Amino acid sequence: MARVTALMEVMQNAARKAGRALARDFGEVEHLQVSRKGPADFVSAADRKAEDILYEALGAARPGYGFLMEERGEVEGTDKTHRWIVDPLDGTLNFLHSQPHFAVSVALERMGEIVAGVIYNPVTGDLFHAEKGYGAWLDDRRLRVSGRKELSECVIATGTPFFGKRGHARFLKELHQIMPSVAGVRRYGVASLDLAWTAAGRFDGFWERDLKAWDIAAGMIMVREAGGYAVEADDVDAGLPLETGHIIAGNESVARQLAGKLKAAA
Repeated sequence: MARVTALMEVMQNAARKAGRALARDFGEVEHLQVSRKGPADFVSAADRKAEDILYEALGAARPGYGFLMEERGEVEGTDKTHRWIVDPLDGTLNFLHSQPHFAVSVALERMGEIVAGVIYNPVTGDLFHAEKGYGAWLDDRRLRVSGRKELSECVIATGTPFFGKRGHARFLKELHQIMPSVAGVRRYGVASLDLAWTAAGRFDGFWERDLKAWDIAAGMIMVREAGGYAVEADDVDAGLPLETGHIIAGNESVARQLAGKLKAAA
């Protein structure tokens, strides 16, 4: 049985509240004509509404904590030692196209260290949560990263650069190095859930570049509390993914092998 601390209860309640709003809006967006105008504006409004809910709920529960949020950006608090790192809707493009794979992601940073995270898919009801020292969980089921060590047996998740984002050529080189060595590569478009699924052993590993802190903060502690590595893609021993946005995750063997493949692609 997962131990739900007062902090975790605050985070889960906030994520669920924002998730309920997103689920209602998701039901509406499914009926909208998929075009550049209209649905996109609707989803942007849904994103902002979910962020407002999280901002109010977390702010009320822990007055003075700062925020780093996708829409608001940096919001300084009177308590300089704590900061919420929040993505109210990770997987906006999936949401826009009526694909039920998106998430609310909430992490707490204390003195520069991520100490708790919640990742919630309001459509499936999957609630991933982790707190430093208490393990990683999917609802009440303890999570452990995959034990596979041979890349040829591994399914690896990644994210592909989209229109207007840099790094297309570099990604293709990295994919060329990794794809022939693994059982499969998956791209679902939600970094937070990719990391949660890596923590759960659904994926054996994950890599992606140029992510934001709110994309990976909660997922990083999820993987680490599940016994895995969530490390900087170009420096597995010393790098900080939150600073660079480049991340590798998996068990130690898979993470190091993936890092070797990325280095060979450089």
